[in-house]
Amino acid sequence: MKRKTLFILTITASIFMSCHRENTSGSIGEDNPLLAVWDTPYDAPPFDEIKNEHFKPALQEAIRIHQGEIDAIANSHAQPNFKNTIEALENSGSLLTRINTVFNNLNVAHTNPELQALAQEMAPELSKHNDDIYLNQKLFERVKSVWDNQIGFKLNREEAKLLEKKYKAFIRSGANLNEEQKERLRKINEELAVIALKFGDNVLADTNSFELVVSDKKDLAGLPQELIAAAADDAKAKGKEGKWLFTLQNASVMPFLQYAENRDLRKKIWTAYQNRGNNGNATDNRINIVQLTNLRAEKARLLGYKSHAHFVLEERMAKTPEKVYGLLDQLWKPALEKAKIEEADIKKLMVADGITDAVQPYDWRYYTEKIRKQRYNLDEQELKPYFSLDNVREGIFTVAGNLYGLKFRQVKDVPVYQKDVTAWEVTEADGKHVGILYMDFYPRESKKGGAWMTSYRKEKIQDGKRIAPIISIVCNFTKPTGDTPALLTFDETTTFFHEFGHALHGLLSNVNYESLSGTSVPTDFVELPSQIMENWAAEPEVLKLYAKHYKTGEVIPDELIAKLQESATFDQGFATVEYLAATYLDLDYHARTQDLTQNVTPFEEESMKKIGLIPSIIPRYRSTYYNHIFNGGYSAGYYSYIWSGVLDTDAFEAFKGTSLFDKATAKSFRTNILERGGTLEADAMYKAFRGAEPSIEPLLRKRGLEKKAPQPLLP
Repeated sequence: MKRKTLFILTITASIFMSCHRENTSGSIGEDNPLLAVWDTPYDAPPFDEIKNEHFKPALQEAIRIHQGEIDAIANSHAQPNFKNTIEALENSGSLLTRINTVFNNLNVAHTNPELQALAQEMAPELSKHNDDIYLNQKLFERVKSVWDNQIGFKLNREEAKLLEKKYKAFIRSGANLNEEQKERLRKINEELAVIALKFGDNVLADTNSFELVVSDKKDLAGLPQELIAAAADDAKAKGKEGKWLFTLQNASVMPFLQYAENRDLRKKIWTAYQNRGNNGNATDNRINIVQLTNLRAEKARLLGYKSHAHFVLEERMAKTPEKVYGLLDQLWKPALEKAKIEEADIKKLMVADGITDAVQPYDWRYYTEKIRKQRYNLDEQELKPYFSLDNVREGIFTVAGNLYGLKFRQVKDVPVYQKDVTAWEVTEADGKHVGILYMDFYPRESKKGGAWMTSYRKEKIQDGKRIAPIISIVCNFTKPTGDTPALLTFDETTTFFHEFGHALHGLLSNVNYESLSGTSVPTDFVELPSQIMENWAAEPEVLKLYAKHYKTGEVIPDELIAKLQESATFDQGFATVEYLAATYLDLDYHARTQDLTQNVTPFEEESMKKIGLIPSIIPRYRSTYYNHIFNGGYSAGYYSYIWSGVLDTDAFEAFKGTSLFDKATAKSFRTNILERGGTLEADAMYKAFRGAEPSIEPLLRKRGLEKKAPQPLLP
């Protein structure tokens, strides 16, 4: 499991609505591009015209318009039916969704203090508007009437699913509560919206505030040349020419921990990394976590659930926290056993270096890299020249073309929100337009860490015509330096494949209703399309298509491919344990039936002690910078990656059993998974593709967790 993939679930006041609407707001829209018709190629957002000051009046006007649409539905004297109630609700709020989608995406991909302040200012208004919809008794009565009488409407499968989703949204949003309970729920929702934003802003602030400035060249010992060059560029940009600057961006901190010989400096940058949001100042997230956890628990109890996890998981494949814990427990013991063997190997090398201390988290990556070289004669720096960003991108395009017949063409007339962002038209083999794909690859202070996929417009059918999606993938890869292009680690390469899998899920959607479109599926199913794409990245047949030396064009040699394959399960004890530890931590916060009263730090320590986590490994995300669960839509859901891991490894067996680009298998995956959105239950979609329930065995094999003798260190 990689350090990646915060699949963005854009939380809006009208998340189920469409994303395109003509201006109906009179003079307000004349000077505000957000309220006007977007006269741009492919109706893409006019980023070159949008300014910070446009968002507040546009959002407020869109809320007003949407409320008018809701009132018209709720106050209608016509007998409720699917068209005048459910479809009308589905089609309302398109202007608000369009504007809020742009605003939310910019606030994570290219933010500034003004946008961050506006997000906190608007959060209560958007929360109130959302509650005004789902707590509207007259509107709910119309929705319930359609639900109760659905047999008479003779709905098709997708219409029935939309009705179910709308009805459940009202129930799960408190429509059955009494007035006093509704008022409390409103207050909780408002507070949750504001605190979650504060949490994310704090993590970004702490990530940006730390700088490790190296003045003495000897302290660069062990570091790759491209990392040194990037650090010199960063230092120069900050007015520290002649020095080297390292940051807490993953593209900087992770290779520093992997290669820096100076143990004291590794400890310094690691300490800052693991203490983000936990520093006793204005960006301290410990209080925010207690508030978020308790408010979520109170909301769940108010709605009739034992815990927040029970509330969330009801709508996921897992259904209950007990089932999630069951899967984690199956994996924890073999993963921890493997991690302890890996730790012992690290300890041997540390002793050889004269270090008698216990293995520390800031030692793990450094010595793991040494072991990789010794055991497999594989240096990750030997691989990177074959994984230039451009070559990897072309390789991904080739894979998508071979599987689904897709073609990709860069379009330079589409507005972008930052100079490094590129836009691509995606078409079928016959040239038919599929959608637009933005790609945003490099770290900057205005961007949150990690990698994710999101959408600016989701696919739907309107008046018999397919409205093409506009999708974006955002990453944080090392930037080019001088004449050297961006060179990816193999981990970053699989991250790119992963996010592209999410993009395909959004691009290839072929459903009628936007709220069932693309990635509108349970979180523990949404990672299937992304994680299955990772499998192609490491296949020898595919590597030879795209892994080419950036200078010579030489295809990656067979001996390097062999080393990569032989080391595929290397360090998987660590990778699985740090991931599972974070997953247990998430559930321990959210499966609670009582309020959290203790400090976050001892709570986390007790959670990790309970599962026996060794001190040399910490959870992949410590509590105070755990954006996935406290600011990213994955609360009680971080387990989704491993749940989907069972699905993706089992699903890839279907390709391995035929061929990597078998047309029939690819067509089945496209039609049963990628095109289907949320129009069916997730398990039904999987069975339609695979013909059976998934097996856990392929996942255990992939991670090297099946029982077998460990490989010894070479003498």
